[in-house]
Amino acid sequence: MSGGLRTHDVTLCSGTVTLRPLTEDDWDLVVGWWNDPEIAYYADEDPSEYTAEQVQEIVRGISRTAFCFVIEFEGRPVGECWLQQMNLERILRKNPGSDCRRIDLEIEKAYWGRGIGTAAIRLLVEFGFESEGADAIFAMDVADDNPRSRRAFEKAGFELYAAVPQAANACTSVRHDLVLWSKRHGGRLRAE
Repeated sequence: MSGGLRTHDVTLCSGTVTLRPLTEDDWDLVVGWWNDPEIAYYADEDPSEYTAEQVQEIVRGISRTAFCFVIEFEGRPVGECWLQQMNLERILRKNPGSDCRRIDLEIEKAYWGRGIGTAAIRLLVEFGFESEGADAIFAMDVADDNPRSRRAFEKAGFELYAAVPQAANACTSVRHDLVLWSKRHGGRLRAE
């Protein structure tokens, strides 16, 4: 993907959690998070080591259809997240014409269990519905062995949309798609 990171000027805050725009100055942080084995175990189906160039290419590509943020807790960068236009055919096919978005996030292990993920999710949801006009916001591929992530989304109001069985040789047997519908949407989107 050619071009740099698509930037924005959106900053979201709630108490001690701030989501600030991801910039080209943040690559060392992002590469460190992507290559942390404990984060990668839950965040990636193939938790292999990424080069800085690979991370930059992937995230710059994602930024074309996403608002990418650094998660700060008490002023310290502790993770990254984004609100992205839905890119998975299994969701788009079932919900034609709907503005579906997805949230992805990673937080340093030292900060797990402090409510930072739930706060970040709530900020992204509010922004996605109120400022972006989304019909539904999804959490995709939450592994069955990652109850902490699933709880963070459920605390923010997400419900199970679909359980997606994985191949026999996958790291986990089932991944869950979770969804939260816009109050103005007036109906629920269809599960698989």
